[in-house]
Amino acid sequence: MHCPFCRYPDSRVIDSRSSDDGSSIRRRRECPECNQRFSTAETASLMVLKRSGVLEQFSREKIVNGVRKACQGRPVTDADLAVLAQKVEETIRATGTAQINAHEVGLAILEPLRQLDEVAFMRFASVYQGWETLEDFEAAISLLKIERETDKLTGIDLEPQI
Repeated sequence: MHCPFCRYPDSRVIDSRSSDDGSSIRRRRECPECNQRFSTAETASLMVLKRSGVLEQFSREKIVNGVRKACQGRPVTDADLAVLAQKVEETIRATGTAQINAHEVGLAILEPLRQLDEVAFMRFASVYQGWETLEDFEAAISLLKIERETDKLTGIDLEPQI
């Protein structure tokens, strides 16, 4: 870790603290050259393996942008999308892997999106899962109705707020 003051190529850790959510570590450091103190934040990197074979850093912003298209014209706020992206990231990080397939990221989006807005869910799922026929949509709507009834029976209120 280079010192931000004198650019000395080393520093020593004085204190380390975990963030409240456990996703990062804040370290207090001191430069042995100029004795200045500074803080760093360290997070575990999460890589996404795309279909093309390219590895890229996980990005909540990419989740928000992808889902925003499905939510166009729906009563979904930017704050709702930020919470959805956070839930997706938490789900993925809970797997404990440092690298995840892009398809699994899409699967992790489906349930929080269904809870947020069923119409947006149908839009996203139809593109993501490649529905091509009316029967594909009918089957998904039937499954959605069954899940809604199951949620009602178990006392979970997942009705979209319109």
